[in-house]
Amino acid sequence: MSVLIGPMMAADAQRCAELEHALFNCDDPWSPEAFLEALAAGHHYLSARESDSLIGYVGLARVGSEAEVHTLAVDPAHQRRGIGRALLRAILDHAEGATVFLEVRTDNDSAIRLYRSEGFDVIGIRRGYYRPSGADAFTMRRQAHQ
Repeated sequence: MSVLIGPMMAADAQRCAELEHALFNCDDPWSPEAFLEALAAGHHYLSARESDSLIGYVGLARVGSEAEVHTLAVDPAHQRRGIGRALLRAILDHAEGATVFLEVRTDNDSAIRLYRSEGFDVIGIRRGYYRPSGADAFTMRRQAHQ
């Protein structure tokens, strides 16, 4: 099966929220409305599909020469297949020429490895960033690529 990456649609909001609850239940997962608000605000969101089933997503906001990755998730049943990397690379293409920031839980080793391998560096720590768990987050930055 091949995975197709394309624009997220409003109809995807419910499935994205379901994945949020499966993956981030301890840390205030996004609701369908949060995804709809991000899309309505004009942020750039992509989805990964396999056989018409949404199995991952990524979102980015860009303002001028800076951008922020809002979220990146892959269905646990489809992890370790390069889908997260493909989503990240696709969203970084949209951020071409911008410095990109993101936050990631300090205990999410696989995500940190992924981000480092794509040029992100830890530039700080945000204590108690994730709620309600109180988990810390690294702030990571990828310098602009021209």
